[in-house]
Amino acid sequence: MRTLALVLSAALPALAPPAPPAPPAPAAAAAVVAAEPGIPRLTDDRGRVLTLRGWNVEDKAHRGEAALSAITEKHFRDMRARGFNFARLLVFWDDLEPERGRYSKAYLRKIERVLDWAERHRVHVLIDAHQDVFGPAFGHRGIPEWATRTDGLPFTPHPDDWFAEYFEPAVQRAFTHLYEDADLAAAQARMWRVLADRFAHHPAVLGYDLINEPMGELREGEDLPAAARRIERDHLTPLYNRLADAIRTVDDDNWIFVEPTPIVGEGVPTGLGRIDDPKVVYAPHFYNTAMEAGADYDPSAGWIEAYEAAVTAYPEEYGVPIVVGEWGPLNNALPNMGRFYREALASLNRYSSGWAGYVWCYGGGYCAVDGSGAWRANKERTAAPYAEAVAGRVIAQDPARLSYVAGRGGATVLSLPPAATGWRVTVDGRARPRTAAVPPGRAGRVEVRAVPGATVTVSVSPAHR
Repeated sequence: MRTLALVLSAALPALAPPAPPAPPAPAAAAAVVAAEPGIPRLTDDRGRVLTLRGWNVEDKAHRGEAALSAITEKHFRDMRARGFNFARLLVFWDDLEPERGRYSKAYLRKIERVLDWAERHRVHVLIDAHQDVFGPAFGHRGIPEWATRTDGLPFTPHPDDWFAEYFEPAVQRAFTHLYEDADLAAAQARMWRVLADRFAHHPAVLGYDLINEPMGELREGEDLPAAARRIERDHLTPLYNRLADAIRTVDDDNWIFVEPTPIVGEGVPTGLGRIDDPKVVYAPHFYNTAMEAGADYDPSAGWIEAYEAAVTAYPEEYGVPIVVGEWGPLNNALPNMGRFYREALASLNRYSSGWAGYVWCYGGGYCAVDGSGAWRANKERTAAPYAEAVAGRVIAQDPARLSYVAGRGGATVLSLPPAATGWRVTVDGRARPRTAAVPPGRAGRVEVRAVPGATVTVSVSPAHR
């Protein structure tokens, strides 16, 4: 989501002053994950507690025969080599069903090839049905032109602030028709059945993100937070229930990821209701209006604290895990950005089961790394040790230590990114190995196997200590 600045600066009321922030987290705050009380954790098919660390992977530039051609096996090899285990893969309905009722077998094969690369490098994949400004009828990607109904309302492009295009009358009306027209609802459900039926049993697939950054139509005199909550309550909740039901006709195993509107990024709690499915994940995005417009991080503004309070309310109420599907500012080299990454990671890791940064590509802008593969400014802070999977009940986690009561789900797996000093892992309790080492400059995966019922503590430290 880039960028709300011009729209939200006028439409949103000032946020209430947050509670005093906690002391800044140490630089290694991303090392281990802890969820807030009341928010359950994501699990795998063996019941292990999962932590996802990764990036969005996309090709928005190519369509038709060239679709997904910008994504290569290198993306997954390089992510895994730095310790990441998660990719949010953008796919587009307009590529899958360019003509109503005709699904592209070639596009499905291209998606499968990408999933095969992910499996080869042990990367979990979330298939994201992506849209930006609805779709190609407005010069973007997502919902096909044949499924775009505007009632003849006007649309004016905003090349300097494309997010403002969401507030054009034609785009807003197109969302209303998508939500309310029975034939379009049925078409969207069929599209998801096609995807889920094809990929339900692919080993790389973790779940399905039903629609990226959904928006809707504002009513006369309605402010943006009120509109967002109404759209989430009246349109998105039934939409997600419909699509979840459609997916469950062909896939009863993978997770269903549901997003609020992007307005949650301004600390506005969602109006989304209950999704009647046993495997739902709440998947908000984490973007700040001012920073998206090019401003530096302002620690005194309390944005991270307000966002955390807003996004944790829904998973606490409905008892679902939370995974942040996109985050990361455009300009990472400003003076306060090091502090932003430190504090943002500490916050994300307090309450979420994981996150996907935006975006793994090789170049400028939002790319994680440059053309040579070197980290862009401050983005190296996203790579830190974490427990990919915990086979048991987590007791406590902090930046360097994991304690759990071992279960029968197999191995607990630690992921350690390359570090100049290497890493030392120490295990206490009825478990093996007792120690492990990762040499300097290399990523490592350490599997800990414990006696069921044993209390185990795993400590991670730089090898030179």
